[in-house]
Order: sequence, then C-alpha cells, then structure tokens
Amino acid sequence: MGERPYTVLSCGTSIDGYLDNGGDQRLVLSNEADLDRVDAVRASCDAILVGAATVRNDNPRLLVRDHARRQERVGRGLKPSPMKVTVTSRAELDDEAQFFTTGDCAKLIYCASPLFEQATLRFGQRSTVIDGGDPVDMTCVSEDLYRRGVRRLMVEGGGTVLTQFLTEDLADELQLVIAPLFVGNSGAHRFVGDGTFPWNPGRRAILADVQRIEDVVLLRYALSERFSMGRC
Repeated sequence: MGERPYTVLSCGTSIDGYLDNGGDQRLVLSNEADLDRVDAVRASCDAILVGAATVRNDNPRLLVRDHARRQERVGRGLKPSPMKVTVTSRAELDDEAQFFTTGDCAKLIYCASPLFEQATLRFGQRSTVIDGGDPVDMTCVSEDLYRRGVRRLMVEGGGTVLTQFLTEDLADELQLVIAPLFVGNSGAHRFVGDGTFPWNPGRRAILADVQRIEDVVLLRYALSERFSMGRC
C-alpha cells in the first residue's frame, strides 16, 4: 500500500446505531456544542470526504463555519475551508448542490470508470473529476489524495463510505457521537453495513477517549498505530 492521509471518520448515530430515521425529514443527532467540535476538526483537515448519497440527501456545505478558524487557516496560507471530495458510482449528482456552489476550495469527484467521461462533461467546469476505478477503489482514492497534498482527511459519511473505509482498514481514528434517542426502524440507514472488519472479537478496537458534550457522548477509537490524541 502506498502512502495515505491520516484519516478521521466522523459520525453521529442514535443509541440503536442509526444515521437517520428512514423518513424524508432529516434526523437531528448532534447539538450546537458538538457541531462546534466538528467544525474544529474540519478546520484541522486538508480535505473532507462524503459519499454521493450524502450530497444528494443532505446537501451539505462542508465548510468551516467559525470565522476565527477560517482566518487561522488563511494565515497559514490555506483556503478558508478544506478541499471537498465525493465518490460516486452513478454520477447522479445535482450540479447546483452546495457541494459545488459554496466555498472557493477545490472540489474533487472520484467517479466509477464507466461514467468518467459523462461525469467530466457534466461536472468538469466546477470540479476535478477523477477515474476512481470500477468499482471506485477507496485505497486508490486515499493514495491519490495523498499525492495531491492531503495529509489529514476527514470522512463524514454516509454509511456505505464509512463501511468501505473501515473494512479496507483505511481509518486511523473513529469519532463516534451517540445521541440520546432511539430510531427503531429497520428501514433506516445504519452506521455501517455488512462486511469483514479488522476489529472483531479477536481484535478489539482501542477506546482512546470518552467525552460528554451536553446531551451526547463522543467516543474516540484508535484504529491504527498512527492515532494521535494530540489532535481534534
């Protein structure tokens, strides 16, 4: 394996492990204090990656919100917000999504090979489209991001992307926030899907830190020898 960025997975779930409630209305899992913590993590990274389904369903801006953090990045010669990255197997993205229209940071799309030319024609004016393989290979994505100067990567979901990073052993740290509620709907999306994970009854993940943030709890897991408690 080639060099890859230090990779932080960031996720919030219900007590019973769901990312959403299976309905049309977005499920609020975090609180303002935790959102500010996430903002600090974003500001510390070179790129933020989400799956295409997250772009379609949540329409996230993926920007650093706090003015002081944006200014601190600019003072270091960086853009106010990290590079935005998404991966897609179908190239079914709205070219007016906030992924494309907000922020002056670079935007990268890793697209499955069969749709690379189509995606380039559609999104090439607003982003850099990259052939990610067929299917998109997250190891190759990680190594390519490193070659493009990304040394610290934040992965914010959704469940398919988180599962891929975990099963392919590409994560150094998991920041998992548990919200004080149940969903109770098997049709909703879970934190991860089926797969063979490196952490199992024979190899337990290391719980490095626990933090109460008002009514949610943050669990930080060290998933590699590169884990650093000194960073957000």
